[in-house]
Formats: sequence, C-alpha cells, structure tokens
Amino acid sequence: MPYSSPHTVLDIAAAGLLAGQAYVDVIGANIANVNTTGYKRARLDFQELLARLGGGQTHRAGVWPVATPHIFDQGALRPSDNPLDLAIEGGGFFAVRLPDGGTAYTRDGSFHRDANGTIVSADGYPLIYEGTIPNDALEIHVNPDGGIMARVQTLTGQEWRQVGTVRLTRFINPAGLLSTEHNLYLPTPASGPAQVGTPGQNGVGEIVAGALEGSNTELSQAMAELLLAQRSYALSLRAFQQADEMMALAVQLRR
Repeated sequence: MPYSSPHTVLDIAAAGLLAGQAYVDVIGANIANVNTTGYKRARLDFQELLARLGGGQTHRAGVWPVATPHIFDQGALRPSDNPLDLAIEGGGFFAVRLPDGGTAYTRDGSFHRDANGTIVSADGYPLIYEGTIPNDALEIHVNPDGGIMARVQTLTGQEWRQVGTVRLTRFINPAGLLSTEHNLYLPTPASGPAQVGTPGQNGVGEIVAGALEGSNTELSQAMAELLLAQRSYALSLRAFQQADEMMALAVQLRR
C-alpha cells in the first residue's frame, strides 16, 4: 500500500522493510523448490517510490516490489526409469487440461498413465495430445518430434506404431505468464497468446523421453542472495528503529 508520508525517514525505512521481506520470501521459495521438477526460479522486480514535494519537486522515497517474474533458463536434464517422464530441451511447455476444462502449461514432465490409460501429470492433469493410445499397448515411447509410439501385438509378432502426437506451446514473453499452484502457468496479456508448434521447429524445443528437467535454481547463488537480502532487511530495520527514536526524542523536546 502507498504511504501517506513516504518522504519521511520512517516511511522510507518501512518501505525498505516490506521490500526486504518480499525479497526474502521469493528467494526462500526458490530454495524450497531446488529439487522440484521443472521449477523455474523467480526474481523480484522493484520500482522506486517518489514523493511529490512543494514546488513540483520529487523526492526519493524508497522502493516497492511490483512484479515477480520467473526466469525460464534451461534446467539440467536427469535420466529417469519411467519412459513417460518427458523433458523439454529448449523452449516450450507441455499443455495439460484443468478440471474446469481450461488449459495450463508446465515444464514438469512427470507423466504416467492412469487407470483409464490416459497420460496424466503427477497431479492427475491430463496431458493434451493428439491421437488415441490403444489399451493393449505393451510399451509407449515419445519421439523427440513429439510422435507417440506404441508397441502392440500383431498376428505376426510385435511392432511399433505411431498412435499420436505431443505438441508443445511457446509464448513470446514467458516471463509474463501467471504462476499458479502445482508448478503450472497461465497465459496473460503480458505473455502473449499460446502458440502451439511441433517439437524441434520454429523455436520450440525437442522432447527427451525417459528424462526430467531439474529446477534451474542454483543453490549457492540463491544462498548468497538470501544473505544479501537479510542484511538489507537488517539495515532497514535499524534505520526504522533509529528514525522512531529520533521522532520520540523530538516529541519529548516539544513538551
């Protein structure tokens, strides 16, 4: 919330405290998700607060957090024993169907088949893909270009058949996506509309089957940022306390 008198030392220190707490919270969330599949670290963007003084002049009045965009750098890929674990090497997102019928997007490729044979995420959201996977498929594999291959039994033996296609979605400005629960993202006017494409073409990454993308949080860097944020918070707290003591002293001198 804006301050009634942001030009005072007390209000500037208070702004620093709130901004510092928000910064610590963001870094803490990054550290907490260092082992979360497909997690993209967030950063906190600040805006300078300016107070208008007499004569049309402005005065610096601290900073205020305005946005928490996520950084979509590539995370490290690690192998998995599950052939339906999918990672994206490059740009793009998997599209999943929400319970209300809407679409959300994720980099978390922890997929498996449910009791109905549908490919779903770890939280049970169906992966959006084209085609139908036969119930009697002995094995399923996803190619780098998104082709879903099923190994089926035939009269002459077994063979691989393409039974569907996974397409990936890209955004002009992924930092503008709205982060929601379960490591999902929703499009916003800032992100631009969803653009569906074939993996490996037109700026969309390839699919790596039997692998998962790790968090792109660098723990050592995050810990260093946390120490810096805590020191900044401590300095703002000290300034707030000193300003409070000065105001109390001024009140006593007026009596």
